[in-house]
Amino acid sequence: MQLVVARIGRAHGIKGDVTVEVRTDEPELRLAPGAVLLTDPASAGPLTIESGKVHSGRLLLRFEGVRDRNAAEALRNTLLIAEVDPAELPEEEDEYYDHQLVDLDVVLADGTLVGAITEISHLPSQDLFIVERPDGTELMIPFVEQIVTEIDLENQRAVIDPPPGLIDDRAEIASARDDEPAEASESAEASESADADSAADAGEGDQA
Repeated sequence: MQLVVARIGRAHGIKGDVTVEVRTDEPELRLAPGAVLLTDPASAGPLTIESGKVHSGRLLLRFEGVRDRNAAEALRNTLLIAEVDPAELPEEEDEYYDHQLVDLDVVLADGTLVGAITEISHLPSQDLFIVERPDGTELMIPFVEQIVTEIDLENQRAVIDPPPGLIDDRAEIASARDDEPAEASESAEASESADADSAADAGEGDQA
């Protein structure tokens, strides 16, 4: 099975180094020197990692046969793909490969279906579940312990405890809009009542 493990960014320096956007939780394994990676587009590879280092918080890689800035820049935006045994599991407990999570049903604690995971987005700060709702719309759910309370691979589901507004934002907006006319009507009725009372008081004064 093939997994995208990184995307090549801009060239760094003049000796063929490139920055990479890491898309794996195991860069020390997938992006280690000696690793042979397929590419998208396929014409750019396969690429063999010659060396790697961290510079200013970013991973830099150098590939065999890539010796200058022009060659490195030509690889920009290329996806790096690793061949992974489908039966292979992450070394750390409570870690998962993307292929284990894609297609899981996302449900609330009471079993209410929210949608299904279609993609895992790996951002620098956190990972996100891209979830397709039954109506075809999408939402993003941060893959953090406070929100994703359980990954149940046996039953093919991810249980979430979303904070207010994460999945029901549209319902809240609609509810707020529905409440506005009622509030406005109540306000208008109160104003009319006050005007009527004032008129009545004025009339009594005239009679006196």
